[in-house]
Amino acid sequence: WPMQPPEIMLWIWSFPGAQQNIFWEVQRYDGWYNNLLHHGRGSVGARLLRLLPANYADGVYQALQEPHVPNARQLSNMVARGPSGLPSRRNTTVLAVFFGFHVLSEILGTEKPGCPAEFLNIRIPSGDLVFDPEGTGAVVLPFQRIHWALETGQSPNSPREQTNEVTGWLDGSSIYGPSHSWSDALRSFSGGQLAAGPSGQLPKETDGRVPMWKALDPSTGQGGPRGIYDLGNAWGNENRFLQAESIAWFRYHNHLATELAQARPSWSDEDIFQHTRKKVIATFQSIVLYEWLPALLGRAVPEYTGYQQHMDPSLSPEFVAAAELFLATMVPAGVYKRDLSCQFQNVSSPGGTFPAMRLCNNYWMEAPHPEQLGLPFQLFLTITVALVQPADYWYGPLKYSRTDFMASWLQRGRDLGLPTYNQARERFGLQPLQDWMDLAPHLEQEVLKNVADLYANNTARLEMLPGGMLEADSPLFSAIILDQFVRLRDGDRFWFENTKNGLFTEAEAREIRNTTFRDVLAAVTSGNLADFQSNVFVWRQGDPCPQPQQLTAELLANCTPMTVLDYFEGSGAGFGIIIVILFCLPLVSLFAAWIVAILRKRDFKKLEKKKASVRWEVASEAIHAMEWHGPKTDSSPVYIQLQADKVLKVLDGRGSVLRSISLKTHGRVEVILSSNKGNKALLLKSPKEYDLVLLFNEEAERSNFMGKLREYLRKSCLDLLVSEMKEQSLLKRAVTQEQRKQILETFFRHLFAQVLDIEKSDAGELNFESSQKAKESLTCELSRAEFAEALGLKAHSMFVDSMFSLADKDGNGYISFREFLDILVVFMKGSSEEKSKVMFRMYDIDENGFLSKEEFLRMLRSFIEISNNCLSREQAEQVTESMFRASGFQDRDELTWEDFHYMLRDHDSELRFTQLCIKGQREKGRSSGSPQGLWDGGWGGSAAPVPSSPLHLYTEAQRKKYQRNKVQQKIQEFKRFIENYRRHIVCVVLFSAITAGLFVERAYYYAFASPSTGIAQTTFVGIIISRGSAACVSFMYSYILLTMCRNLITVLRETFLNHYIPFDAAVDFHRWIAMAALIFSVLHTAGHIVNVYIFSVTPLSVLSCLFSSVFMNDGSQLPQKYYWWVFQSIPGMTGVLLLIILAVMYVFATHHFRRVSFQAFWITHHLYVLLYVLVIIHGSYALVQQPRFHIYFIIPALIYGADKLLSLSRKKVEINVVKAELLPSGVTHLRFQRPQDFDYKSGQWVRIACMALGTTEYHPFTLTSAPHEDTLSLHIRAVGPWTTRLRELYAPESLAVLGKLPKLYLDGPFGEGHQEWHKFEVSVLVGGGIGVTPFASILKDLVFKSSINSKLMCKKIYFIWVTRTQRQFEWLADIIREVEEADKNELVSVHIYITQLAEKFDLRTTMLYICERHFQKVLNKSLFTGLRSITHFGRPPFVPFFDSLQEVHPEVHKIGVFSCGPPGMTKSVEKACQQLNKKDQAYFAHHYENF
Repeated sequence: WPMQPPEIMLWIWSFPGAQQNIFWEVQRYDGWYNNLLHHGRGSVGARLLRLLPANYADGVYQALQEPHVPNARQLSNMVARGPSGLPSRRNTTVLAVFFGFHVLSEILGTEKPGCPAEFLNIRIPSGDLVFDPEGTGAVVLPFQRIHWALETGQSPNSPREQTNEVTGWLDGSSIYGPSHSWSDALRSFSGGQLAAGPSGQLPKETDGRVPMWKALDPSTGQGGPRGIYDLGNAWGNENRFLQAESIAWFRYHNHLATELAQARPSWSDEDIFQHTRKKVIATFQSIVLYEWLPALLGRAVPEYTGYQQHMDPSLSPEFVAAAELFLATMVPAGVYKRDLSCQFQNVSSPGGTFPAMRLCNNYWMEAPHPEQLGLPFQLFLTITVALVQPADYWYGPLKYSRTDFMASWLQRGRDLGLPTYNQARERFGLQPLQDWMDLAPHLEQEVLKNVADLYANNTARLEMLPGGMLEADSPLFSAIILDQFVRLRDGDRFWFENTKNGLFTEAEAREIRNTTFRDVLAAVTSGNLADFQSNVFVWRQGDPCPQPQQLTAELLANCTPMTVLDYFEGSGAGFGIIIVILFCLPLVSLFAAWIVAILRKRDFKKLEKKKASVRWEVASEAIHAMEWHGPKTDSSPVYIQLQADKVLKVLDGRGSVLRSISLKTHGRVEVILSSNKGNKALLLKSPKEYDLVLLFNEEAERSNFMGKLREYLRKSCLDLLVSEMKEQSLLKRAVTQEQRKQILETFFRHLFAQVLDIEKSDAGELNFESSQKAKESLTCELSRAEFAEALGLKAHSMFVDSMFSLADKDGNGYISFREFLDILVVFMKGSSEEKSKVMFRMYDIDENGFLSKEEFLRMLRSFIEISNNCLSREQAEQVTESMFRASGFQDRDELTWEDFHYMLRDHDSELRFTQLCIKGQREKGRSSGSPQGLWDGGWGGSAAPVPSSPLHLYTEAQRKKYQRNKVQQKIQEFKRFIENYRRHIVCVVLFSAITAGLFVERAYYYAFASPSTGIAQTTFVGIIISRGSAACVSFMYSYILLTMCRNLITVLRETFLNHYIPFDAAVDFHRWIAMAALIFSVLHTAGHIVNVYIFSVTPLSVLSCLFSSVFMNDGSQLPQKYYWWVFQSIPGMTGVLLLIILAVMYVFATHHFRRVSFQAFWITHHLYVLLYVLVIIHGSYALVQQPRFHIYFIIPALIYGADKLLSLSRKKVEINVVKAELLPSGVTHLRFQRPQDFDYKSGQWVRIACMALGTTEYHPFTLTSAPHEDTLSLHIRAVGPWTTRLRELYAPESLAVLGKLPKLYLDGPFGEGHQEWHKFEVSVLVGGGIGVTPFASILKDLVFKSSINSKLMCKKIYFIWVTRTQRQFEWLADIIREVEEADKNELVSVHIYITQLAEKFDLRTTMLYICERHFQKVLNKSLFTGLRSITHFGRPPFVPFFDSLQEVHPEVHKIGVFSCGPPGMTKSVEKACQQLNKKDQAYFAHHYENF
């Protein structure tokens, strides 16, 4: 019940339907409302009542310790040592002693440790015979302070006051429990009885419903519920004798209930139970006050004069300590065991057979039930006792199996703040001690002298407990005990003699008064009254069964020695394995990602093969085999075709020619067959190339091939030489492609060494190689395919045909070392005349000394062919006629060499530096003889020199340059860096400061400022790390959501906030937060690893303070193992799951795996939903603190949720595709409807999904349409599985099957940095590959705005288009052409860089350059693109270009650079900007996006 006035309770009892035979106020189980003025007096949890001021070191709560008071162990050794077996002067029985402990358990419950855990550990003097026999001096006995009222101990006006955890009344709480629920758990609810075990004579063993104390047996170290009964007091099972007392009262209740049930068969269970309970409590009260207490103290108790409402019956700390020690001094070393016929029985123990049970070995026993010991209640009826129980062998606290009981209670007195001995004596009307000799005249003077020395001979410093123990007849302790019980009686409204409470009549009270404990024992045992002495608490001469002799320790078994438990024993290996597993989670995730990557690559390869529009069907005459490439290379399936022109072709499964072997120059074909079992290998020797090794599945296939080869060679008039050898020797003899490459490498190295006079150490002297290898390298000849590969061209191109025919002087189909050397000398060292003569000879096909227009046209088309530009014949003829006309040869059909050289007169310098670019040629060779001042271009490090370029026009503007030293440059670079990234820096610093502040605040709070729970004292480092990092993780995981609010960012970047927050860096900031959160997550895990270890070795009494909602201190002291914390607790399980999710998400979000399998990234990154759920659950358990994640999470989650809902509302609308077009280089052009109210800006991007692909993945793409257009368009390059499948879906073949264009789902638009192009006076747009898409939209937008004379801040735009070949993105050329036509004010300057021919001074590139410049000069448009824009060959020289911009636009202080393309290109642009920002000129602000 809640706290209610008694009249309400009376009303409840008389309510219709309730018990009809209860007409008195039923006493509450928890002690409340006994006193109607002070409701809480004597209740569970009530404070102890100080009779004297607290004696604390600080006057508040700090206990007195050394050196202010003596060492507790030393004091115990002096006051508690003496011979065993001394008899009681008053013949008190052992029953009286243990009945006294039972009475204390009835009214006193101070065993509960205080929270937070505080320790007053007892230092053991070095060399202590029991606890430190090795003399380490490092032994301490743990001593934990008891529970106190948390509102006390705050100031000297309110010193610490301890609490009582049971009721302070003699109300039967040791029988029925201190609460209603406890009582219900003890009841059977049948016949008004308490629940019994199977025998019916004993209470039921505990099942966990009742919080019974289950300490470890100090003699065995074992624990558990076996032998532990459900009793009214948690400590009722402490030893067999206290347990027997509780069982006696359990039986007495059931005995009375049975009698009452027989007498009142109509009464309900509740009627019987409450009537019985009332009588049992009254009988217990009577026995305690009027039978046991006089026997114990040897004095009569004052007569009862009636209930005194103003009497405070609360227990005093003086009584708590005095009563415990008073009884403890009478505890015997052992107890006899006898039956009703007075037969004393020996007791067996591991050490032998002894006449009595040794008490020190009988704590918390799991051994036989008391009734199996014989007559349990006659065990100790006739034994007279003295202090013979060794104080050193009381069961110990925490991990110690033994402790010094006396030292512990001396320390407890200091914990309670007990007064001094003299103060206590004065309080109880006794004379204070003046002379040490007056303290204990019965003791040896040596003992008193030693005690006096410990207290510096000052009697005023003597503590109450040692003083009271040394007294003769214990007058102080007796006075304290008597005072307490009298106050308990007189202040108890429910005392049985109080006739005003309606419990009993005077006659019933007298009857109860006449009931003795002898009557109780006779009622609950098989004995009768004659078997017991008249007063069971005192033995007198003539009483039955006198003991054989007074027991001494020497007659009994030895107490088992102290052991120290190791809570972590056997856990080290498992704990280490768990740590290793946790830290290996990323590796496991990495392995899983690797498997996914392999599977995705395999699927992608299948997809690429599948998308081939026409698959090659193997001809019927082709022979299938496996080609062996080398010992460490996988074999591949091939098809062999024998063609009529003495050529053997090797093809792959799609019909592509892998290799052609010409047999024309072979007079004889050599074939070697393997002679091993199975005969599957075949080696076809190719003297001037690498050999062909074929592996067949079976001998029949090889025989079939050999038959066809013989017939083919016979028809071709070629001989066949066949031999056999072991397969191992065959493979060893074969020249593989890798070996051939090594030979060619040596070939070219020595070739250039001779031409360019390179030092031998650079080329590699022949002496360092075997003579055979050197000879083989220098005598080898290049095939047409190898020659083409060396030039980086296709073997069948016209340029290769012409060059090869010119070099192959002997016409044998191969180029020798000498032949290659001759032509290389011309190109490397020859004059422009010699080079033009070589070119003239190359294309003078009929060798008549003239170059016809047709041959000139062939030469031109061979150059154009190199750039993959299929120029039409009409266009090529137009160029030819133009060049003839420009040189004055319009009337000629043929040119002599002199005419041809004259035609190239304007490009003499280009020809002078022209070389033949060979793969593997050293940089030193290429750069020799190059002109000075060449531009350094390219993001790969290769030079792209331009001897003359329109960009040089920019250098005409003059401006004085300031030269700075390196320190000044670094300072300027740093200033520019700050200027460019100041918003980023401010945001990062601010976010980092908040994170650091959260960490410091939480760490400081738990270290010094938190409500004292003791957790910081238990695991200081672990708690500050785990709590600090938890706050950081909560903050980061919450606010990382804002970086993904794309719609919000798109809106905000158009506001003034964009001046302060870099919204374009949201994704980078997302990655940065994610990495920081990962670091703090690992730190959080490390902190909890420390915590788990510490909690695994922390006793349960401390854990129950730290985690009161999880652990209950049941006395076992055994903490949970490490695996409970990790795998069985909610925080542990969710923590492990969070680590797994984080490992998966982070690994799959890395750049590599994101590109390999976007779908895996998409799926795993959506685990964030589960991550947040687990984070909420992880903290909601409130193990250490109340949940705080919501403090950080709610606002970002609401914003993110709203942003997501907006996207979802758009995603539900299907968008019709208007047009789908497949462009070259794997680009798919999609044009689709523009949704209503879809407003965007040029340079923005969207996310699209196509459900027809069977997936809901959304992929980001930049819009290539302009804001003024009615439709939206995208140009999507097929570079991954999704984009490849999308291209297949919109292929004409697929559309023919579907019958319509599949629809799309659209999300966006979203902003990015490129849309800021119009905010700069001068903007540079750099697009690489498919990265030109945002600029397509920008250029279209620019054309439109200029056409309507829209006011623009931007005065000049430079567009640099970097492409491998212009045919890759011809669609952009159309947009540029529109720009050129509409750009009347020359607002836009376009430069196109074709990078396929990276070497500017290669022969091919030189001729292309000459033709391009001529075409530009004559027709004012590019030969390649048809645009007026300038076309360059090679990579753009960003540094000189940007440098010239500073000269051309001296009035501009800030130039915007916007790049989009591969990381290498954007990095090159960034480096160029950084380099120029070191100068004190125009500042380059770079915005880039990679794909």
